[in-house]
Amino acid sequence: MVVICYYVLFIFCLLYSMYFLITSLWGFKGMHKSIIKKHKEKYKIACLIAARNEEQVVPSLVKSLLRQDYPKELFDVYVIPNNCTDDTEGAAKKAGAKIINVTIPVKSKGEVLKFTFDKLKDKDYDAYIIFDSDNIVDKNFVRRMNDTLCDGYEVAQGYRDSKNAGDNWITGSYSIFYWIQNFFFNRARMHINGSASINGTGFMIKKSVIEAEGFQTYTLTEDVEFTAQCAIKNRRIAFVEDAITYDEQPLQFGASWIQRSRWTTGNLQCFARYDLRLIKAFFKNHNIAALDMALLFFAPMFQILGFALMIVLILFRTFGIELVDIFSYFFAFGVLFFILGYIGNIVLNVFIVKYNRNNKVMSLIWGILFFPLFLLTWVPINIKCLIKRDSKWKEIKHTRSINIEEIDN
Repeated sequence: MVVICYYVLFIFCLLYSMYFLITSLWGFKGMHKSIIKKHKEKYKIACLIAARNEEQVVPSLVKSLLRQDYPKELFDVYVIPNNCTDDTEGAAKKAGAKIINVTIPVKSKGEVLKFTFDKLKDKDYDAYIIFDSDNIVDKNFVRRMNDTLCDGYEVAQGYRDSKNAGDNWITGSYSIFYWIQNFFFNRARMHINGSASINGTGFMIKKSVIEAEGFQTYTLTEDVEFTAQCAIKNRRIAFVEDAITYDEQPLQFGASWIQRSRWTTGNLQCFARYDLRLIKAFFKNHNIAALDMALLFFAPMFQILGFALMIVLILFRTFGIELVDIFSYFFAFGVLFFILGYIGNIVLNVFIVKYNRNNKVMSLIWGILFFPLFLLTWVPINIKCLIKRDSKWKEIKHTRSINIEEIDN
């Protein structure tokens, strides 16, 4: 009976993995070529920055936005300070941003955005772009989002890069994680009529979407929650590979633990709220985006299950229980199996770093080598969040102030 249960769960994990492996291969199609065409400047856009105690980093973001290669009269930059105990507002004003003060209690970025959309509803903007305070932005970002609107998309996700990828193994691992998502998920989906996933920052929403439906998010991860809502409504999200945002990655493992715990908690909240609706939407509309999100919300449980099956395999081998599947056959090679798996991961990491950073592989060497450990540490995070979900927002300090000129050079 135990062996039968093992095979049932193993087949589930195998199918789950094969789905994402096969669909990821479309990431190789048309590499370094953007699907979004170039158009004339047309749309007026508001750049929105929700900021909580971000005095040190928000000026760099504001300055990078104000130097956009886009007509000045067609975009504005707003900083929305909330729950601040520092001078975020003063720093943003000095850098040149407009300020929207939050006048109601807010507990999350989603609530801040909802308040801001309501505040700007009578302004003559065509779309909103949302950034995190610790970002800096490539000068073509707003222009490429205008092009995306001209191509008919109502929602779009830019390319998430890192401004401190080479600091240590944690920032390197975060960067590789986002680059893998960019390449093997977001750009792959653009080639199979799927939908990119919004990942927190550097995303655009057309004003008409907000006017028609509002911005109603309820979880700690408003980004993937909104992605799920778009999938249910059969609204495609574009991936704009050359609209680049540079994000600050956590330096300390403790901050990483807090951040990834928030992601997992939000993921589980979305699973409970949206998974059945996503599955129904998939069968109704045959929309791969709905299937993607339904499966992605299962990821924390899948990671735990995969780790548990590995432990079971070790126990089976210890007690001499024979299995006949191909994975068990390779697992029988013992240490060699893990060494080959690790080498395969290194090759993948080197490819993804070279694709993003050309020949700067050695600057990311610790992230490349320790990325499997980064993924492995997600297992206890997922277990903890399954047992006890902490839905309280916890601040992560951002201190790395870098000017966009340093990235350009």
